[in-house]
Amino acid sequence: MAKPDANRLQAIANQLRVHSITSTTAAGSGHPTSCMSAADIAAVLFFHTMRYDPHNPKRADNDRFILSKGHAAPLLYAAWAEAGLFPVEELSRLRKVDCNLEGHPTPRLDFVDVATGSLGQGLSAGVGMALAARMDGLGYRTYVLLGDGEVAEGAVWEAASLAATYQLDSLVAIVDVNRLGQSAATALGHDLETYKRRFEAFGWKARVIDGHSIPEIIDALAEAERTKGCPFAIIAKTRKGAGVSFLEDKPGWHGKPLKHEEMVKALEELQPSAASAEGVDIDPPTGAAGKNEAPAPLKPFSYDIGQQVATREAFGSALVRLGAAYPRLVVLDGDVQNSTFTEKFAAAFPSRFIECYIAEQNMVGVAAGLASRGWIPVAASFACFLTRAADQIRMAGVSMSNLKLCGSHAGVSIGEDGPSQMGLEDLAMMRAVPGSAVLYPCDAVSAERLTEEMIAWKGIAYLRTSRPKTPVIYDSSEQFPIGGSKVLRSSDNDRVTVAAAGVTVFEALKAYEELAKRGISIRVIDAYSVKPVDAQGLASAARQTGNAVITVEDHYPEGGLGEAVASALSPLGIAVHKLAVTDLPRSGKPEELLDLYGISARRIVEAVERVCG
Repeated sequence: MAKPDANRLQAIANQLRVHSITSTTAAGSGHPTSCMSAADIAAVLFFHTMRYDPHNPKRADNDRFILSKGHAAPLLYAAWAEAGLFPVEELSRLRKVDCNLEGHPTPRLDFVDVATGSLGQGLSAGVGMALAARMDGLGYRTYVLLGDGEVAEGAVWEAASLAATYQLDSLVAIVDVNRLGQSAATALGHDLETYKRRFEAFGWKARVIDGHSIPEIIDALAEAERTKGCPFAIIAKTRKGAGVSFLEDKPGWHGKPLKHEEMVKALEELQPSAASAEGVDIDPPTGAAGKNEAPAPLKPFSYDIGQQVATREAFGSALVRLGAAYPRLVVLDGDVQNSTFTEKFAAAFPSRFIECYIAEQNMVGVAAGLASRGWIPVAASFACFLTRAADQIRMAGVSMSNLKLCGSHAGVSIGEDGPSQMGLEDLAMMRAVPGSAVLYPCDAVSAERLTEEMIAWKGIAYLRTSRPKTPVIYDSSEQFPIGGSKVLRSSDNDRVTVAAAGVTVFEALKAYEELAKRGISIRVIDAYSVKPVDAQGLASAARQTGNAVITVEDHYPEGGLGEAVASALSPLGIAVHKLAVTDLPRSGKPEELLDLYGISARRIVEAVERVCG
């Protein structure tokens, strides 16, 4: 079938500009000039180059498009409306509270794979989608449109490096170099050669074009498709506000919709050379089907009571069992596979193991991209290093991503490596993500079971594992549902409930023994589910033990287990006393640090005696 010629595509581009202006003026907010600089690129992509079903944006073999410069959302919406997915009249409802055409794209829309708007993250997701295409044996291509301002973000170059390492020749990055940022000109302005050299230095093939020349855009995208063995970058020189004389390349217009009279003036310039895309034939996808293998039964496991096993090691063993059961499970590592024990999965399933190296922000972004294509990604690193990717995790939450994370070496219990290696903020970070599950096993059995639960959870889930070996205290048949807890010690004479998780469970058990010698009985609970916390179980225990609970955790007090329990129980009139790491730690032996920072058995005994008076 014949493709639209350059004149027709130019007219469509101007229609996209018209929609971007009118929808943002109707909304009273938005970024029309950022849309206008990229309109010619979008017109060629959507109505000439990309192969997709415009009425089925979730189709597995469609080419993928990521608008990394998410503030240009009206342009994306206009393109899909012109492609016929929904009526163009819907564009006038942009940013309305009852409309999914939001200020920045989210997967509430079927044609959005990952949420964008926090700049610098789209290319990482694109790497994940390109890897998914390879693993699924699909021929779709992934196009990522970036703004030149966001290319200052380090995560962009983390993604660029990994894309070249894996020779992702189905991935195309298009940089809309319109020179103007939000508050000032970008550092490089229109120095396109420097952008080109930077991509080339990371192993990409790159080409500079005039981003307003339809023939140049077509030719560059065709060259990208012919390029094999490396990803392709198009560095497009554009002008912000292109197409309207009083906006074009003018500062001070970022994030400003046009007033009605300004809109009328702008449309007088654009509309004579604008035309709808109605009637344009869009090339269909290749027709290949993706993999859709159903999960198989999980193999059993067995540990002996008292056996010394680190939860991080049990996590690695669980991944191997789960990898055999879940053919779409994929594991990502940040160069710590021999510490997180993801090396076990790498040995068993090398084609589903992705080494992302020391680049945690990109690792999480890649995982989100994989999740958007139906894979179940598990990204693992030290808990402290995952905090580096807090924004990527936050945006995965906005994407409603089926992302699984494991943070190992948590807390002061890691010992001599010192405070830079101690994850003490991770529970707070992960609890704050909407819809997340936050899990903290204490022994090998609970670690295996909670890894299973994490994989089955629909949405973001986080497993916190520890460095030290701990004794197995649970029978291998024990189950650990998310939202539950385990009562480890109890009697009719308990005077206070001690809720612990991870390594502090064993400190609580030691405290139980010491207090028993002193004639004080306590209830000990393994609060392995930090979110959702077992509010009902903890409240029941507290009511039977003097309406008092002591929490003890290897984490800072802000946002951890103690605050999770307090938020559930304090409204019920139950006093919650929190033991947590309240000072900046130092190097030392694990048992020294647990005591020094107030979360050892001795400190629990002291707290119980204070509470009991």
